[in-house]
Amino acid sequence: MQAALPWYRHRWPWILMSGPAIVVVAGAITMWIAFATSDGLVADDYYKRGLGINAVLKREQAAARQGIAVRIERTDGQVRVRLRGAEPPVLFLNLVHATRAGYDVRLRLERASDGSYQTALPPLAAGHWRAVVDDPRGEWRVVQEIL
Repeated sequence: MQAALPWYRHRWPWILMSGPAIVVVAGAITMWIAFATSDGLVADDYYKRGLGINAVLKREQAAARQGIAVRIERTDGQVRVRLRGAEPPVLFLNLVHATRAGYDVRLRLERASDGSYQTALPPLAAGHWRAVVDDPRGEWRVVQEIL
């Protein structure tokens, strides 16, 4: 007669325990992802931002009235903006990530000798980006989709 093996020597208890163990590990990973990353989709002051949208639209309309247009070029760690319709000494370029506000970048572009505005471009995260070009006095702005 054979001696009975202890429970941990059988295959079925381990197979049955593996399902709940995998769920516990997956839950811990999901909780870590939830706490380590920010949603960034809802602003705390969404109501005030909603009221201020008219001021933003007026700045875009002012750029259209003045015939201001931009062309943005990205090459070798540099960003160059060609501006038509205005010639301020500097420009500001806001690179706005579509879903993550923490990735947004604000750059100050200096006027170059060829008439364009340029500066070094930091590495950008993957995703969809919008470029917002505005003057230092905040009188106009141009929004452009970039990928």
